[in-house]
Amino acid sequence: MELCQALRNDGRMGSSKVVLAGLAVVVLWASAFPAIRVAAPALGVAGLSFLRIGMAAAVLLVVAFCVRRLGVRMPAARDIPLILACGFVGMAGYQLLLNQGELEVPAGTASIIIAAAPLVSVALAAALFGERLSAPKIVGSVLALVGVALVCLARSGITLSTSVLILVGAMVLQGIYHPLTRPLLKKYSGLEVATYGMVAGAVMLLPLVPSGLAPLATAGPAAWAAVVYLALLPTAAGFVLWGYAVARLSMAASTSLLYLVSPVAVLIAFLWLGELPYPEELFGGLVVILGVVLVSRGDRIIAAWPRRATSTTASSK
Repeated sequence: MELCQALRNDGRMGSSKVVLAGLAVVVLWASAFPAIRVAAPALGVAGLSFLRIGMAAAVLLVVAFCVRRLGVRMPAARDIPLILACGFVGMAGYQLLLNQGELEVPAGTASIIIAAAPLVSVALAAALFGERLSAPKIVGSVLALVGVALVCLARSGITLSTSVLILVGAMVLQGIYHPLTRPLLKKYSGLEVATYGMVAGAVMLLPLVPSGLAPLATAGPAAWAAVVYLALLPTAAGFVLWGYAVARLSMAASTSLLYLVSPVAVLIAFLWLGELPYPEELFGGLVVILGVVLVSRGDRIIAAWPRRATSTTASSK
């Protein structure tokens, strides 16, 4: 509903190409969760992490050198520490934890846990950038955390499994990554920031390559196809398309698109792998999404409420 309203209200979004790009990102990022379930057991956590980030970084570097009009520049020396932090948190660390967690946790369940990452982003933005924590944000955060708890406890009762805790760690890293990129995005394009981060992440994963070589020799075609898919589409193409869409969509529309990732991931995991979340997980996922919507849109909804009430009263007269 909010996405459709935003599309109607923003003149920049008349092109169907922009909408299709945003929806393509949703499908690509959602499909990454079941693809990891296919690739991780055969390639190993270290091997999959390096191959995915390394191949994506190589593709983006080739694109940057070959398509000059994209304007990908070398980063300034003073920005290198922040780029390294982004590469460690959002690429290397996140991939290692996500791949490890999905060895045991179903893809749809993992996507629901990761969906709570904006809560960490909001908390970090408040701490680092002084953003106000309003009542809707606080209530939404509590609600989303309750949803995450429901999802985490659905399969293991009151005892949290190690894999679930690892995925919670991946969710925290994903939430940290987005505020960290904010200063960089004021100086560089989304494509540049993604390229810098992936190159940094690939370099950081290099020490793990020797220990991850053994599984690569015995991995089957399905695992290799899954990692190539992950590198080229959800990772490289996904970030490029997202940058294209975000530059032309309003914040309301782009945020609304991200709400779709988790439900689409559950659907793709069912169609691809036959995985079906527990009812408790689905309910928890709805609570997470409701909480995240309240965190990201609550202030705007409350601010618009008096105007809507006034408009309704005036029209009734």
